[in-house]
Amino acid sequence: MLSFLASAAPAAAEPPQWLSFLPLVAMAGVFYFLILRPQMRRQKQHQEKIAGIKKGDQVVTAGGLIARVIKVDEGTVDLEIAPNVRVKAVKSTLGDVVAPGATPAAND
Repeated sequence: MLSFLASAAPAAAEPPQWLSFLPLVAMAGVFYFLILRPQMRRQKQHQEKIAGIKKGDQVVTAGGLIARVIKVDEGTVDLEIAPNVRVKAVKSTLGDVVAPGATPAAND
């Protein structure tokens, strides 16, 4: 009897299966354009800044120290953080290159 009722009722048209994945694809697109792409752009700009460091530049380390570049090697830099106080730092740990004489903005 149930088979008779099921065959008598018109079959509802179901949407295509690929339509159920459309919201996931849209969320992935939004995630890429709002989060990943800007982060990759900032990272590329940072790498270009670090690659362009030369002797005499003023830099801010990731630890917050403001220093002057004394010597640049392949993967490290020698920094002067005070008169006659020199340290060696890995290039990738430098946070920013600051214009000479300018003080970096505080992170409040």
